[in-house]
Amino acid sequence: MIVRVVGPRKRDTVPRMAIVLHHHPWSRAANVVWMLEEVGVDYRIEHVDIMKGAQKAPELVALNPMGKLPVLVDGDAVVTESAAIALYLADRYAPNVLAPAVDAPSRSTYLRWTLFAPSVIEPGVMARANGWTYKASQAGWGEWEAMLAAMESAIARGPFVLGDRFSMADVVFGGTLRYMLMVKSLEPRPTFAAYVERLAERPACRRADAKNADIAKAHGL
Repeated sequence: MIVRVVGPRKRDTVPRMAIVLHHHPWSRAANVVWMLEEVGVDYRIEHVDIMKGAQKAPELVALNPMGKLPVLVDGDAVVTESAAIALYLADRYAPNVLAPAVDAPSRSTYLRWTLFAPSVIEPGVMARANGWTYKASQAGWGEWEAMLAAMESAIARGPFVLGDRFSMADVVFGGTLRYMLMVKSLEPRPTFAAYVERLAERPACRRADAKNADIAKAHGL
């Protein structure tokens, strides 16, 4: 996670420039568009041609030393890593709406499943797809079936991770499930499929899907 603030914050009386998202529709930045649509702030998308390695350009490496997308710039703040971007946006622009209050009991569940997606699901799926040899007790994602059972438990109370309340955790956790099901990296268990269908009905999700599709078409992808 990288969250960097350079210099003092501007005064509230100074108009804030729109957020800039360095983006490619075939990267994790695609899900950040959904995050931005959910919080409802002004933003601008800067296309980065990852097929030509543009994410490794000096100006982007200066923002994210990993040379990867997404990169979000909000005034003086630079945020990378999709889960970190999600937490940042929800806390700053939708507190108590898309993010539980810091002292709310539900905050622990919110953080748990938001971070479960990149730290457990993604490496767990990659390990299985590539036939990695590892000891389950030493890997953060543990055993495959245990991971799937944990994922189902996250949405067992439904319809969302926090029960009846939609939150930014659903954009990260649910967005990961949407992608994994689309590329057939996960079996379409009824619990997963129903959850993803509920998320796809959200207006913000539909707008994000349309924007990503339009950008892909505009760049011949």
